[in-house]
Order: sequence, then structure tokens, then C-alpha cells
Amino acid sequence: MTKLFATRWALVAMMTMLVSPAISAQQGDETPPPSKPGKPINTGDVLSGELNAMKVRDVKNGKRVATYQITSEPRRLPPPNGLCNLETGPETFQLVTSTDAQATQLKSFVGKEISVKVDEIACASDAGQMSEAVITKWSLIKKQ
Repeated sequence: MTKLFATRWALVAMMTMLVSPAISAQQGDETPPPSKPGKPINTGDVLSGELNAMKVRDVKNGKRVATYQITSEPRRLPPPNGLCNLETGPETFQLVTSTDAQATQLKSFVGKEISVKVDEIACASDAGQMSEAVITKWSLIKKQ
């Protein structure tokens, strides 16, 4: 009986020694501090990032139309929008094309880094919008 007890005790001690480093390593992993809100973006500022194209249904006529989106670092919008109910601010910005010329202009830059001058920006509010913020008036900045 004593031999059985000693064997089990040795087994428990061995398992404890193997598990303790893993437990102490987990305790050392602290959650990173909360992210700070992004830099502010105001009217007239430049927004740079990768341009993506998405096909969505137009609410007016139901046709599929191309929608363009810039993925950038988190930004803070001017008041009253601020962070758009997000922890760090929006990272995806939908570019609203008002003319066919703007859509054609953006089509050649899909998948590439672009810069746009922001003239009018707001948080996304319509159901089904894929981006966190919407840029309704903008102009493309030519890279040199």
C-alpha cells in the first residue's frame, strides 16, 4: 500500500513540475493596454491607404455597382462623429463616387496605395454599409 501511495505521489509531483512552467507563462501574459484613438482627420486633410473595390446592390434600382473603400490606420473624425462608436476610430473609409469619371479614375488604382484629400466625411449610418466611415466629397492626390 505504501509503495502504491509513493508511486502515485511521485506521479502527481512529476505532473506538477511539468505543468507549473506553463501556468506561470500564462500568468506572465498580460493583456496589452487599450489602444489609443487614432489621429484626427479633418476637412482638407489627406487620407492614405490601400484601395479596395466591392460590388454592392444599389438601393435605388437594385443593380450591382462598384463601391470603393480605403483601408487605413484608425482615425478620429471631427465632432460630433468622433470615434464612430468604435474603440480606436474607423479604419475603413468608403469613397462615394458622384460621377462616372471618379469611378473610372479609382478603378485603375484598386489594390494599390492611394491618397485622397478629404472634403466631407461622416460615420457610416445606413444599414448594409461595409465601411465604418463614408467620404462623400474627395479628390485624388497624384503621387509623384
